[in-house]
Amino acid sequence: MRQGGAIRSGLSFSPGMRVGLYGGSFDPPHAGHAHVARTALRRLNLDRVVWLVSPQNPLKAAPPANGWSSRLLHVEHHAWGPSMLVSDFEGRVAARYTIETIRALKFRFRGVHFVWIMGADGLAAFHRWRDWTSIMREIPIAVVARPHVGLKSRFSPAARRFARARRPLSAASRLAVARPPAWVYLDAPLSGASSTAIRAGRRSSVI
Repeated sequence: MRQGGAIRSGLSFSPGMRVGLYGGSFDPPHAGHAHVARTALRRLNLDRVVWLVSPQNPLKAAPPANGWSSRLLHVEHHAWGPSMLVSDFEGRVAARYTIETIRALKFRFRGVHFVWIMGADGLAAFHRWRDWTSIMREIPIAVVARPHVGLKSRFSPAARRFARARRPLSAASRLAVARPPAWVYLDAPLSGASSTAIRAGRRSSVI
């Protein structure tokens, strides 16, 4: 039987490790999220991928449809394998914004090579994130292709602002040790699953 990633209230990394940080509401988690995480793990030559389940997305006024504890438990079923970790770190340190999370982890784990992971839909809206230019300068970023947002993400304000920091696909396996700003766009077979569609389907099924 495959084993999902256990929820970690404590994280432990050794200096020199390459660790991907995959943040989101995951409301609910789905195969598309797992696809992004697995693609990043393999293509970036990472030792671990940490799923950082956010208590509340600050860009969304309404609270998540599913509670934080519920989402943490559901993420476990998608974070397969010993290299995948599910963490409640953001809630424990009361980090509201991604920049706070990144700086807190870098402070606690000096010498660890962190890289931020997002789907291409995240890059399309990245310029709306708090201190997004600081995030770009704080940590390398990997963007994994997602359906329907290819052009929008590639020509987004963030992609254009940091066009010179984009690395070729051949450099993906070394991205975690690159000096930021540095980012790479990973083309990959696409997964069409989306949290929005899943929530809509659940609502229609009870009407």
